[in-house]
Amino acid sequence: MDIRVAAGDIARQDVGAVVVNLFKGVRSPSGATGAVDRALGGAISQLIEDGEITGKSGETTLIHTFGRIPPARVIVAGLGDRDDFSLDVVRGVTAESCRRLCGIGVQRLATIAHGAGVGGLDARSTGQAIAEGAILGLYRFDKYKSSEEDGGKIEQLTIVEFDESKAKEIEQGVSDGGIVADSVNLCRDMVNEPANFMTPARMAEAALEVARETSIELDVLERDDIRERGMGALIGVSQGSVEPPKLIVMRYLGNPDDRRVLGLLGKGITFDSGGISLKPASNMGAMKGDMAGGASVIAAMKAIGRFRPPINVTAIVPATENMPSGHAQRPGDVVRTLSGKTIEIDNTDAEGRLVLADAAAYASSIGVTHIVDVATLTGAVRVALGGVCTGAFGNNQEFTDSVVAAGESVGERIWQMPTYDDYREQYKSDVADIKNTGGSPAGSITGAMIIGEFVGDAAWVHLDIAATSMSDYTKGHNVKGATGVPVRTLIALARRTAWDA
Repeated sequence: MDIRVAAGDIARQDVGAVVVNLFKGVRSPSGATGAVDRALGGAISQLIEDGEITGKSGETTLIHTFGRIPPARVIVAGLGDRDDFSLDVVRGVTAESCRRLCGIGVQRLATIAHGAGVGGLDARSTGQAIAEGAILGLYRFDKYKSSEEDGGKIEQLTIVEFDESKAKEIEQGVSDGGIVADSVNLCRDMVNEPANFMTPARMAEAALEVARETSIELDVLERDDIRERGMGALIGVSQGSVEPPKLIVMRYLGNPDDRRVLGLLGKGITFDSGGISLKPASNMGAMKGDMAGGASVIAAMKAIGRFRPPINVTAIVPATENMPSGHAQRPGDVVRTLSGKTIEIDNTDAEGRLVLADAAAYASSIGVTHIVDVATLTGAVRVALGGVCTGAFGNNQEFTDSVVAAGESVGERIWQMPTYDDYREQYKSDVADIKNTGGSPAGSITGAMIIGEFVGDAAWVHLDIAATSMSDYTKGHNVKGATGVPVRTLIALARRTAWDA
């Protein structure tokens, strides 16, 4: 989709539809909405008086113009309460409007810059939010369908701003938003792929494509390399599968004089059967998405490589399947990790913390100073937080605050959970240094803390995206299926630099 910015009058655009807006409770539209209303002989005001247009969040009212103005249709998009207005509202309004117009075959549309006027938002940020909303909201994963779904395709979106100086800022924001949304959609594509396609080898190929596009350094460790380095936890998880494991390492050097390195670690379990501790058959197909953490860090590196922030970033993805077979590891086995610590396998379905244990130890060994690991780690986090926000767990409050703030800045909610030492009692082992589970109580906390045992002296935050990596419905800029969470958070963290807070 071509997104462009123009200075001018929204009512004079030669397009299939234009999008204007209204805050909840406004009885007399002003600004661009008022101008369109007057051009339509007060049609918007009449619909407000009739109660058909209320301005509530998520409302989109379609009006046919019948030749009174060049655009064939007008959508009045509700912004909700003025006090709740934010860039996330702009993303959502744009996405909902674009989907509705796409569904009726509109190919070219124009929109006002929601929030850049009386909304009080920064013009560049508004442009970015509109671009993200349009691209993310129109995302489809239909490559395996033999025929196209109903609805057309929007080819061009024009953001119309009367103030020419603001138009230039909006244009910069559109460029930013395109980079971010493209990266989020890469993550979505990877997570939505079936597991017979998105294997560990294919994850490595996706990383290679990103590296070639952005000139990021890439290393891929194969099974023998992984074994020789002593990553017994990753090898243990992989040994039940015929698919060879990969340790994907991507390096971006944006500030060679700075010894600090931000590490982005992502769980890359391309299919999780549970291993010998087999999962129930119901909904097991969803376990193709157990590599969402790995996909998110690869996708974030794509944007980081294009934005070129002054920060050093290393992404590490331990990629493998977790399968049952005669070679699979068993409950009761003991594995030795890269760090030298041993882990008793209490449950083979608690495999994410195992592969991330070796990834974290590897990150520490190569000088990573700040670690964010991302994983669809536990069902327990859904019980605790639902699908509303991602759970965060850390060992350094300042760094944790930075990660949470990065998420807040892009509308990805993150909620910090406790990591008290008392929880360590739950995963003590009689035969090894620790077990790989701490039982049902506080399952998301103990799962995170097991990973934290291997980060060395690094400041560390674990993001459990088990409940936020997928959506069961379409709303705002999120569509049903993979969400791409927390790609935008990781990009924002790197662009702000992880140590600004």
